This record gives sequence, structure tokens and C-alpha cells, in this order.
Amino acid sequence: MAQFFKFVIATVVGIILFFFLSLLVLLFIASATSTDTDKIAENSVLKLSLNAPVKERKEENPLENLTVPGVPSQRTIGLLELKQAITKAKTDEKIKGIYLDAGNISAGFASLEEIRQALIDFKKSGKFIYAYSETISEPAYYIISVADSIFVHPQGGFEFNGLVAEIGFAKGLFEKIGVKPEIFRVGDFKSAVEPFMLDKMSDANRLQITAYLNSIYNHYLKGISQSRGIPVEQLAELSAKMQVQMPQDAAQYKLISRTAYYDEVEAIMKKKLGVEEKKKIDYVSLKTYSSAQVEEGSYNKKKIAVIFAEGDIQSGKSTRESIGSETIAEELRKVRQDDKIAAVVLRINSPGGSALASDVMWREVQETRKKKPVIASMSDVAASGGYYMAMGCNKILAQPNTITGSIGIFGLLFDASNLLTDKVGITFDRVETGEYADIGTPTKKFTDAERQIIQRMVNEGYENFTSKAAQGRNMPLDTLKKYASGRVWTGEQALKIGLIDALGGLEEAIKEAAKEAQLKEEDYAVRYYPVKKSFWETLQESNDLMEEYFLQKNTGEFYPLLKQIQSIGKYQGVQARYWEVNIR
Repeated sequence: MAQFFKFVIATVVGIILFFFLSLLVLLFIASATSTDTDKIAENSVLKLSLNAPVKERKEENPLENLTVPGVPSQRTIGLLELKQAITKAKTDEKIKGIYLDAGNISAGFASLEEIRQALIDFKKSGKFIYAYSETISEPAYYIISVADSIFVHPQGGFEFNGLVAEIGFAKGLFEKIGVKPEIFRVGDFKSAVEPFMLDKMSDANRLQITAYLNSIYNHYLKGISQSRGIPVEQLAELSAKMQVQMPQDAAQYKLISRTAYYDEVEAIMKKKLGVEEKKKIDYVSLKTYSSAQVEEGSYNKKKIAVIFAEGDIQSGKSTRESIGSETIAEELRKVRQDDKIAAVVLRINSPGGSALASDVMWREVQETRKKKPVIASMSDVAASGGYYMAMGCNKILAQPNTITGSIGIFGLLFDASNLLTDKVGITFDRVETGEYADIGTPTKKFTDAERQIIQRMVNEGYENFTSKAAQGRNMPLDTLKKYASGRVWTGEQALKIGLIDALGGLEEAIKEAAKEAQLKEEDYAVRYYPVKKSFWETLQESNDLMEEYFLQKNTGEFYPLLKQIQSIGKYQGVQARYWEVNIR
């Protein structure tokens, strides 16, 4: 009888799951077929609601349209698709302007730079950009500042008090639970291990963060100065003394046009568009407008391949959150062997990760550039393993506020013997065929001899990294090492010391690739890799996505910290990784 009930329950659960997946299919198909850009009305406004995380490319998510009470939306914005939509709208006679709501956009400063430049280019058409948000964060203001008119809710918020870089340290946590991190590194600036061994920044780390944070903020202030016509010195003083505390203060100092409610902003736009007061404005969403975006250029032309690599670096296949060396290696081999592809752009947004995986991809870059030029385009972060990927390319481009460098290696292993034996009461015994058969085992303490062996591996990894970087940059090894030791630089700083070749975004990198391949603009098309996953492949990931949704629901504001703790396991072994600093 018990087996019968088990069978019945399993059958019912199976039917429910089948019904749920079928519903997802219908929702996905409906959302995919409901966007028809041919139905865009004359006198329309492109409505860019950008209060979501920005990724390099739009991720297809079958759960995106589901509304689960208490679970945050997992909508993401594709930087590529967003820029394509803005560029298309510039020459689209049906689109008369852009309505921008981006007060809480979640993006790195290099991504914000590319969005900002796309909006500045859009304004050359003579069309308007109106921005309205209830609150505006400091990073968000970088792109909002280009708008012709900026409105903020009278009771909203406006942040303009400088940037802060914050790091969480786990030394106290490990001490409490009885786990000892065994750390091996080269260089004073390889700060990725500091959260495991310190309770605050080292002097060297504070020095480098201060330098690159000020570099980012100075560039930020220059951009706003150009957009708003306010001297940099005045902006710096407003920020340093926090003279802008309310939206009304922002209006007083000309950072925004005025405070206003949403209906007042709509009334202003209606007047601009010549729309009667009782009629609605024809808004076109980014999702609708970008649905018709296709690969750029004709199929009968030579191609420039853009390979996207975003996330932590690991061996194996890429995932939604990581760069898999196997996946990128396959893509590089594919484009290398395709005679229709004349040049390659490697688009990198990564703090690094596995040193081994980084070297696997570096080798494929070397093999590819023997047949065709390879240009690196750095996004928000291309540091440590991310720089490893780039350093073998013919040329490297980055934004002024890209985080790069961090040329260094570290090793991290854990001694959990105290936790397991003294606190939990579990003991271990073993039989070995040699003195070092159990090296790195977390259930025992490390000996000095074992530490020397692992440190030697890390030292060899560092020499390998720096020698290949010096070779790629055509720089004497001694000179390269002056800028290594794990130190982090902005793109602006990296250009001055020769770690990159030029400043610019993805479009500039594509043009540079065409130049290297001796192609004129009208002679090539652009193709993007890896090819996006099919609907069914994406649907198979739905369980993981749903688990992530409910994890966010249950942890709330502690979710980012939990994700950081969960990532600790990725740090074990020999790593070429930069510890991402939370800048806000």
C-alpha cells in the first residue's frame, strides 16, 4: 500500500511539473511573439526603463515574465541590445525622443560610459532625451546627466556625495568557526586574499584603491561638467561638502532641471510632441524595440567576430555566471577556422579566476592571431585572469573607468582540522604511499615543507603570467613587473603605463579590428558569439533560476553577502583573480 501511495504522489507531482513547464512555454512564446516593431506608431517615444542589472548581452529568461509575490524581478538589460536600440532610434522617423528612467541602474562604470556615449550620439539627431526618476543614485546620474531635461520627484532622492569602495573581510568568521586559510601569493598588491587573512585593508591595498577610485571619480566629474556646463571644481566642492541633500538642492545647483511629478513630466512631453492633453503618449519599450535587432551587416560580406566572455573564469563550459575556458577555446577555434571571418574582438568582463583556465584561453588567442587579428575590448572589469585573456591580443582597448591590471597569482587552501576535530568532534586517520600524498587535504594541518611546495607553484605561476604579459605588451620584463605585483589600475592609468593601447568601447574595438584586417566599414559585417542558447536550453535552467529567486526572497539585503560567502569555494587552488570591490 505504501508503494502505491508513493506512486500516486510521484504521478501527481509529475503532472504538476508538466503543467508548470507547459505554462512557462506558453508564456515564453507569448512574450516572444507579442513584440512587433512594425506596429510602432508615428510620433512615438522610446521608453528606457533601466532600473535593473546590466549584462553584456540580454539573457533569455523563461521566468522573467512571472510575478512571484515577495521575489525580486530577475530582469536584466543587455548592453549590446540597449546600444543597438538607441542607435536605431536615432534615425527612426517614428521615434521622436527618449524617455529615460535609470535612477537605480545596476552597472559598472565602463558600461555606464558606453550607454552615456550612445545617448550623446543619439542627441546629434536633434531628438530630445527627457529623464525622470523618483530617486537617482550617483552612478546612475552619470548617464542621466546627458538628458536635455532632468526631473526628479519632489520627495525623492538625489545622491551626489562622492564614491565609496567597500570590502568585506572574513578573517573573524574563519577564526570563530576554526578554519585557517593557508595563503600563498606574490606581490604586495595581490589583495584578493586579504579578506581571508585581514580584518581591514592593507596599506598597499588602500593605496591602490584610493588611486583608482579617484581616477574613476575625476573622469565622472569631467563628464558631468561637459553635460551640465558646471565647472569641475564646483562639482567637486558640491560633492565633498554634500551640499546636495534633497532634489530641490540639485535643482538649485543646476544638476537637474526641476523637481516634478510624473504627470507633470508627461504634460511637458505631450507639449513637446504636440499630443493633446487627453491622449496618451505612444511609448515603445526597450523589449519591443530591440526585438527586431538582428546581426549587423550582410551575410555575403567578410565578418568580424565578437566573442563575449563575462563572469568568473573556470575550466569547462561557460554558465550564466562564468566564463568556461572550454567554451571560449571552442569559439576561438571556430572563428579561427572560418575563412569568412577576417578579425576577432574578444569582449572581456571578468575579475579573473582559475589560472589554468586563463592560460588555456591565452593559448587559443595566440593561435588565432597567427591567422587573423584579435582585439581585446575591456568592459567594466578585465583584471587578473581577465587581463590574462587580453594580454595576448594584437591590441587592447578599455574605457577610462575600466578596472584592469592585477597581474598576479595567489594560492588559497583551507585547514579545517580545528573545526572538524575540536568543534565538531570528527577525527581522521590515513595511510599514505609517500610523505606528500595528502598535501592540501583540508582535514590536516599544513607542514612548512608543504607550504614551500605550494609557494613554489605560485611563484612559477607568477613568472609565467608576467613573462607572457611582457611578451604580449612588447615590454621588458623588469618594466612590466613594476606594474604587476597584483596592482589594479583604471583604463586611464593603464594607458599611461602601456598595459593597454587605446581608450574606447566595443564599437571602437570593432573598428580597430577592421583596420587591422584592412577592411573598410562597408566591407564587413559583425557576428556575435557564443550563439545564444535555444529556448529549450534556457528552460532547462529554470529550476536553478527559481532557486535563486527564492534565495533572494529569504535573505533580502543579505543576499549579496551570502553570494560572496558562497563564492569562497571558487577561490581554492592557484588563482589569477581580482577581488571585486563594491563601488557605489
